[in-house]
Amino acid sequence: MSELTNKQIKEVFEMPFLELLYEAHSIHRKHFKKNEIELCTLLSIKTGACPEDCGYCSQSSKYNTGIKIEKLMNIDEVKKHCEVAKSNGSKRLCIGAGWKTPPEKHFSKALEMVKVIKSFGLQACATLGTVNKDQAKQLKEVGLDYYNHNLDTSKEYYKKIITTRTYQDRLDTLDNIQDADINVCCGGIIGMGENREDRINLLVELSKLKNPPKSIPINLLVPIKGTPLENVTKLDGIEFIRMIATTRIIFYKSVIRLSAGRDGMSEEMQALCFFAGANSIFYGEKLLTTNNSSANRDLDFLNKLGLNAQNY
Repeated sequence: MSELTNKQIKEVFEMPFLELLYEAHSIHRKHFKKNEIELCTLLSIKTGACPEDCGYCSQSSKYNTGIKIEKLMNIDEVKKHCEVAKSNGSKRLCIGAGWKTPPEKHFSKALEMVKVIKSFGLQACATLGTVNKDQAKQLKEVGLDYYNHNLDTSKEYYKKIITTRTYQDRLDTLDNIQDADINVCCGGIIGMGENREDRINLLVELSKLKNPPKSIPINLLVPIKGTPLENVTKLDGIEFIRMIATTRIIFYKSVIRLSAGRDGMSEEMQALCFFAGANSIFYGEKLLTTNNSSANRDLDFLNKLGLNAQNY
């Protein structure tokens, strides 16, 4: 797709709400089968002591969040989590680590974990921080399907959230991943105190990537005690749904994941997000360190809506 301007996306974002929902739902039904949703599991393989200062993150060593620091998970533990994820109906397992960039001594272990995930017939995804071209090539060689590396917010607002990694660092990693022919999973976090212009400009930045992200996670901030964003004003639910709907209209072929923050959403709000084009969720009790809806609760909810698991 061609790069879009702020004005072009703003015209969509600011449509009357019900018209926006109708347009997003119509586009979604044109490009995806109705009543299907992707179930993904997120697994923290190394928790805490991250040297970054991301203002939303419980794993940052810069803040006192009371998180338990854990060493790198072993292969047998990963196998057990794969078994649980598959038995629960997940189609993809994403491993995440609290690193700025993968340490050389641990990267080979992460590569082995990707092989393990693939051996269970699951799609493999990873979020390990910034990676160079050689690391991206190695991830491709072991069969990684997706690499998650969010832009988080607009280029203008980014410096108010993170100072230890530049926006260009993130873009360089995405370039390395796409050059290695790995699918990009890239989105952002909404409700960090940014304004509507920042949300629109995040979508502008996503449109500038070499190829549109195959998967776009839209996270609603979960305020963590001890982080700079613990007291941020809660985002209006309608505004969040606008973000989902606009993303669906702009990135009509991408899978849109309703990610962090679902545990605090009503069923009605989640249902509107699905109607507006979200067709993937993280599934399981934990999202790295924050709570998520339980598997049984999610299954009951998805059954209530008539949504069926699908592998994209």
